[in-house]
Amino acid sequence: MKTRIEKDSLGSKAVPASVYYGSETARALENFPISGLRFHPDFFWAMAVLKKACAHANLSLKRLDTRRAKAIIRVCDEILSGKLQDQFVTDALQSGAGVSAHMNFNEVITNRALELLGKKRGDYEFLHSHDHVNMGQSTNDVIPTAMRLSALKLFKAFCESSKILELSLQKKAREFLKIVKAGRTHMQDAAPITLGQEFSGWARQLEKGRKRAELVAEFLRELGIGGSAVGTGLNTSLEYRRHVIANLRSLTGFSLQSAKNMFEVMQSDADIAALSGALRVYALSLLQVTNDLRLLNSGPKTGFSEINLPARQPGSSIMPGKVNPVMLEVSAQVAYQVIGNDAAIAAATSGGQLELNVMRPVLIHNLLQSLEILKNVTRVLAALCIQGITANPERCREYAETSYGIAAALNPTLGYSKAAECVKESVRTGKTLRQVVLEKGFLNKSQIEKILSPENLTQPKVK
Repeated sequence: MKTRIEKDSLGSKAVPASVYYGSETARALENFPISGLRFHPDFFWAMAVLKKACAHANLSLKRLDTRRAKAIIRVCDEILSGKLQDQFVTDALQSGAGVSAHMNFNEVITNRALELLGKKRGDYEFLHSHDHVNMGQSTNDVIPTAMRLSALKLFKAFCESSKILELSLQKKAREFLKIVKAGRTHMQDAAPITLGQEFSGWARQLEKGRKRAELVAEFLRELGIGGSAVGTGLNTSLEYRRHVIANLRSLTGFSLQSAKNMFEVMQSDADIAALSGALRVYALSLLQVTNDLRLLNSGPKTGFSEINLPARQPGSSIMPGKVNPVMLEVSAQVAYQVIGNDAAIAAATSGGQLELNVMRPVLIHNLLQSLEILKNVTRVLAALCIQGITANPERCREYAETSYGIAAALNPTLGYSKAAECVKESVRTGKTLRQVVLEKGFLNKSQIEKILSPENLTQPKVK
């Protein structure tokens, strides 16, 4: 393999001649062969947008000459178009604060820009990764800013998918509104409910989960770029900061602002943890919804079998004809992963000291993974499962009619004790609750039909 020799502050380093990255990336590859994981593509999108915004700012302020600035901007545009992605090679678990990922990015921009300028890779006398590409910047303000931008981009996509799932559940709620079924509490018979009412509750759970996340995501719009190494803005100016933020607004379409307190966004990743926490709560609701749907679909002969799910694949390598609720199962697995990611994010958020949290690589890797898998699973869950659910009205009605939960409706007429006596005798004799109440002479047939009508039990009285 042909190599070129580069020099950095630690000395000389051989780098493959064919790559755009340089010596600091090569050292990172040696130091951190940890997980084989890479950062999400939206993180590199954010880095390219940010480097472009900074180059434009330095050009406007005449800190960077036109030739160098335009070469840097052109490379950023190439990255934004999907090129050079194979050059971002550092492990997601790496040096603290994301220094390796940052320098990997700076070096790729530098060497590709040198190539565009007709110079050799590694000719850092003309264009330098620190002095020019990183002008006015520090890992300590670049990485957290890229974290926020990438999270905002992917969060927007997650919200769009989540809304599709909500709408699918709401549509089923309307479709199943009049299908009466047995309610269940403590996994025991409870008062009747309609299948549509159950679906409406699930839709609202997820809607609130998304909106809750939207509230905390607003804090990610405060950016620390321009804070430089520790938040003081060393080697920058307020004018530079204003230019960068304005450029980022234009490039992303996001409503962004400079942080009210640069030191806070440098020290803390609580905003990242807050969004992750909201995603964890969303995942908990998703777990409940999917587990409930699995129960209602259980069977078909030995379970509830109140609903039918679309068949997505054969369910067993040994049992012919078996079909499993695979879309619900993968949704649960995603929820578990999001919960686990949040635990890692919470711990890493508490790992900062004084002016910097160096645990940012694990923070952004886990947050973007949570957003990515939630975005994907909500979309496929809606399209491949929820939209194709059908009901078994006869089975639902049968459970509603025979459930002991309807005994609660007898309380105003018979009182709790007499109603409980009727339930116990029904259990002991196998007779229906209606038969027992009638035989005991507590109510006549017309009274029983009116009071124990499942339809009347699923809506509150007007007065």
